[in-house]
Amino acid sequence: MIPLTIDFESFYDRDYSLSKLTTEQYVRDPRFEVIGVAIKIGDAATQWYPKPEAAAALASIDWSDKMVVCQNTAFDAAILAWHYDVTPQAWADTLGMSRALYPHDKSHSLSSQAERLGVGVKGTEVLNALGKRYVDFSADELARYGVYCINDVELTHTLFHRYLGMGFPKQELRLIDLTLRMFIEPRLVLDSNLLVQHLTSVKEHKQQLLDAVRDQLIMADPDNAVAIVTEDIKKLLMSNDKFAKQLERLGVEPPMKVSPTTGKPAYAFAKTDEAFKELAEHPDVRVQALVAARLGNKTTLEETRTERFIGMAARGAFPVPLRYYGAHSGRWSGQDSVNLQNLPSRGPYAKALKRAIKAPPGHVVIDCDSAQIEARTLAWLAGQHDLVQAFRDKQDVYKIMASHIYGVAADQIDKAQRQVGKVVVLGAGYGVGHGKLKTFLKSMAGVEVSESEAKRIINAYRSTYNCIPYLWDKANRAIEALYAGQAMVVDVPGLVRAEPGKGLTLPSGLHIQYPELRRQYNDAGKSEWCYTTKGMPTRVYGGLCVENFTQAIARCVVAEQMLRINKQYPVVLTVHDSVACVAPEAEAEQAMAYVVECMSWNPKWAPDLPLSCEAGYGNSYGDC
Repeated sequence: MIPLTIDFESFYDRDYSLSKLTTEQYVRDPRFEVIGVAIKIGDAATQWYPKPEAAAALASIDWSDKMVVCQNTAFDAAILAWHYDVTPQAWADTLGMSRALYPHDKSHSLSSQAERLGVGVKGTEVLNALGKRYVDFSADELARYGVYCINDVELTHTLFHRYLGMGFPKQELRLIDLTLRMFIEPRLVLDSNLLVQHLTSVKEHKQQLLDAVRDQLIMADPDNAVAIVTEDIKKLLMSNDKFAKQLERLGVEPPMKVSPTTGKPAYAFAKTDEAFKELAEHPDVRVQALVAARLGNKTTLEETRTERFIGMAARGAFPVPLRYYGAHSGRWSGQDSVNLQNLPSRGPYAKALKRAIKAPPGHVVIDCDSAQIEARTLAWLAGQHDLVQAFRDKQDVYKIMASHIYGVAADQIDKAQRQVGKVVVLGAGYGVGHGKLKTFLKSMAGVEVSESEAKRIINAYRSTYNCIPYLWDKANRAIEALYAGQAMVVDVPGLVRAEPGKGLTLPSGLHIQYPELRRQYNDAGKSEWCYTTKGMPTRVYGGLCVENFTQAIARCVVAEQMLRINKQYPVVLTVHDSVACVAPEAEAEQAMAYVVECMSWNPKWAPDLPLSCEAGYGNSYGDC
């Protein structure tokens, strides 16, 4: 393949820009206009083509053997594909490569990357183009804009080859290409009617919550009933101070926490704050309604996301925006204001948006989830052979764990006890203490235990599967080894090695990194390890380190499986450890069998890792 580096310059103004709109909105907007494009084929000199020459220049290129390289390829590739009908052999992206090689850096802009590697300086001519259509540029201004664009292409070209020279894995390039195609070559469609119905129901539910709060306020202050209107309620819910006072009127002490930003006491009113979530189950129904209204009114994600989906449905097929290497582990994350990683599957809005995401006519969506892959990978990495064998034999590992906790035979474990076993297997593998386990059991299993019982359960897990705590200890030693500039093997299969100056090895060829690793002392005077991520100090310890590389290796497994699936059926989405693709409706069963085969396949570096999966298909993503 021949690398072809390209960069478009396009019209933007204060209201129409990528800082105000998503990439999909911007490129599909009627206001969109190309000002010019710079193209570099292989190592040849970069050429600038202003708007009147751009289409002819692009049409003259044989794209069948080209790998298109850009900085933020989702943008430039959307222009190429949606406006010029260009489909190259492959897509590459220096932005994605930078995220994989430098996952803890604050910025991956072209300017930051160029400065990091000392390969040049990005210009600022784009600032002078604000509000200018092509016809507004003088000849000199257009020439200067061309020089600026050529420089961007040269920087991108240099960065791409530098990253390849650093050993950027070829397989990760394939994953970048696959991720970009989900967006650039959209196959899924959105059901506008379902989305409009859902938006109506979301708004009605919000109003019901507000009405319940209004009734509370009238009961508390009947003389002012007329003055209490919806807008007053909204202000009450959006104001922490006013919300706190309403709780106090109902005899409830507002929950508090220490702000991670200021270090000072602050109200614990976030939906993730445990004390606030407990208020949702308060015996006073007025408190329940108040908290429900606060959550429903404060959290507008479902409403705004539904509105965004409706807009996308009107503009065409559904481009799936995923961020390659969006997390430390290498897993994908949402971007472009569309986070498909957290579409609700439970609660009042369960699967509503998922059901609005549909296969194209004559096709089905197949979704396959890798079962318990983190727990399986952890047991395998730790050499916990009895647990590995239990997974391999398809035994009920949750009942087995519960039997060790409660001292009864596995076949005598009841549903509630099995749920405790499940939470422990899935939640205690990274060194959590009894306090956090206590919280996990309540939120995930609906089981309340005392502090002493939580300690006993933790001890039961650690004594039953003692190789896993030993892996935490090895990881602690690996952190020390990285700090001391020494190499060592961490896990039993020998995949994870401490490599001084690089981090912990992964089968992908990339690394779990801990930049600026150092010792520090916490408020209690205890020594701990710390590194820097996105400019912020972050603590790391053995259990957390094990979590990092276990999740990363699980991601490597799913990534290789995803590439195998894509050979036969186009992958359209990945969420955590699941993969979705589309297939012709006539071969749905055959396609699902193929997907299951792929998701059960072992990479050559993990031939004895016990894998399992569950799959389904339907006309929509929510029906799978």
